[in-house]
Amino acid sequence: MDKNIIWMIIGFTGQGFFSARFILQWVKSELKRQSIIPIGFWYFSLLGGATLFAYAIYKEDPVFIVGQGAGLFIYSRNLYLIRKRSLEEKL
Repeated sequence: MDKNIIWMIIGFTGQGFFSARFILQWVKSELKRQSIIPIGFWYFSLLGGATLFAYAIYKEDPVFIVGQGAGLFIYSRNLYLIRKRSLEEKL
């Protein structure tokens, strides 16, 4: 299979993860009847961001690389803070 097609599939997969995070957030919020951000939102953000970051590197797009790289830091930091709070609540 052509390398460009493979990378296009990777790019669309990343976009799929990003879309899934909003669908998850919307469904959870509708079920709770309030705006919430479930932990899965951050995992989908991390998966989508990492996949799109790899795609941006392949495309050699510095704007996209910086944007996705910054997002990866934010998503990771949020997951760290959630985990830290969870561990503190267990003590």
